[in-house]
Amino acid sequence: MNIKTFRCLLGAVALAVAGTAAAWPDKPITMVVPFPAGSGTDSVGRIFAREITSRLGQQVIVENKPGGNGTIAAQQVARSKPDGYTILISTNTPLSAAPWLQKSVPYDVLKDFTPIARGGNLPFILVANMKQPFNSVQELVKQAKASPGKLTYASGNSTGIVAGATLSHAAGIETLHVPYKGTPQALTDLIGGQVDYMFTDLTSGMPFVQSKKIKALAVSTAKPSVLLPDLPSMEAAGIDNFDINSWNGFLGPADMSEEAVTALNKTINDIVSDDKVKAELARLGFDAFSGTQQEFASFVQEQYKLWGKLIKDAGIEVQ
Repeated sequence: MNIKTFRCLLGAVALAVAGTAAAWPDKPITMVVPFPAGSGTDSVGRIFAREITSRLGQQVIVENKPGGNGTIAAQQVARSKPDGYTILISTNTPLSAAPWLQKSVPYDVLKDFTPIARGGNLPFILVANMKQPFNSVQELVKQAKASPGKLTYASGNSTGIVAGATLSHAAGIETLHVPYKGTPQALTDLIGGQVDYMFTDLTSGMPFVQSKKIKALAVSTAKPSVLLPDLPSMEAAGIDNFDINSWNGFLGPADMSEEAVTALNKTINDIVSDDKVKAELARLGFDAFSGTQQEFASFVQEQYKLWGKLIKDAGIEVQ
């Protein structure tokens, strides 16, 4: 073998090694969760993390960064390297609602993120303390009208904030809002009687409903939920034009690696198409489905505008 041939072979080997080293993913991925451990998004995120790990062959590390209506977690991801190794499992809280609930957020929703894939929906339910005499939405409204400003509702995220304010506005009642940093803490105080009612995601709330520590009054949508067909919708309960849901999806920083986006989108679609995983998520109260990266990008933009209108219509003051 002459020198020229030997050098060519060395070059080919070097290129092959470099190509292998550059393949994504070649190290662990961090999934940032904007809510505390034990929240609905955390529970769902850990199942996705497990499944992504299994399918891509690299560990997905779940990192909880609660606070600021999810803006702390979103900011961390927005400022991370766009190499696909830091992703956000988000809901409408940091991306659709926080920009309208707060005077400023440390990122631009439409410019600082790369939408990857939809994960599904986290349906919300209206729940109440067991000792409260009301057992329906209309009974709650009647009691609130009889004692203006006496009933208190908790919130652990922006969906809870907006749903609670929207109910008060739509029903013409005066109530007191008690905000919490996360849903688990809010539910603890609801069970203890420190607050009277709240809107919570199905994943977090249903175990306490099933154990009869709190009672469920309705789902937060205009139509009944396929996951809880026996629970009335807000429209059926007598509250017109009430249709609030919490979406779930995965995003990375702006200009994220196309290779990583493509791989993650395919993987997430595979996960929600897996009947066993879909059933496991449904038992948590999560309606899993996905789609293309482009569909999710359009959805994020639409939801940003929609939640701005919801918050304005509910008369919520910017904090």
